[in-house]
Amino acid sequence: MAAAESRSSSLTPEQIIAAATRLFAARGYDGASLQDVADAVGIRKQSLLYHMPSKEELRRRVLDALLARWNDVLPRLLMAATSGEGQFDAVVTETLRFFTEDPDRARLLLREILDRPADVQALIATHIAPWVEVVSSYIRKGIERGTVPPDVDPPAYVLSVIHLILSAVATADCFGPLADRGRQIAELLRMAKSSLFRPPDR
Repeated sequence: MAAAESRSSSLTPEQIIAAATRLFAARGYDGASLQDVADAVGIRKQSLLYHMPSKEELRRRVLDALLARWNDVLPRLLMAATSGEGQFDAVVTETLRFFTEDPDRARLLLREILDRPADVQALIATHIAPWVEVVSSYIRKGIERGTVPPDVDPPAYVLSVIHLILSAVATADCFGPLADRGRQIAELLRMAKSSLFRPPDR
């Protein structure tokens, strides 16, 4: 008990949030208890409640941490989508990097989307919708230039690519030896790109 108390006094909120993120990503919010989180960081449940007054507060802090990291990436994504050549590669590569750096980000978002769609809609409106609109605008310009087929639906296309990225990263480890993450990501990028742009004239 003394060791647990000592551990609690040196524990940071970031360590608790990191442990909760892993557990919520693996088991879902409902499948991971506060006791599980306390065990993961090596303290008593009561000590955990000192740092986080409720499980719902812990969930909020986990999502806030994820979105704060996304907000760090978002300006680079928006810049890549609106300037220079190779915008498509830059935007998709940066998005992939964000999720492959920590696959629990994709797993957590997928679980939240499935378990609490109403809550996630508000987060998407604030944090994802601006990026979707900028990329959709870039695709519309491609349609006007003739580099993108006119039957492409820009917002639907962008959302489909988001689904591909989230599901590919979140489930990659499930396929064991069948999955090579690097090759899978490269193929995802190829599929997304070839389905958007017209083939070059021969």
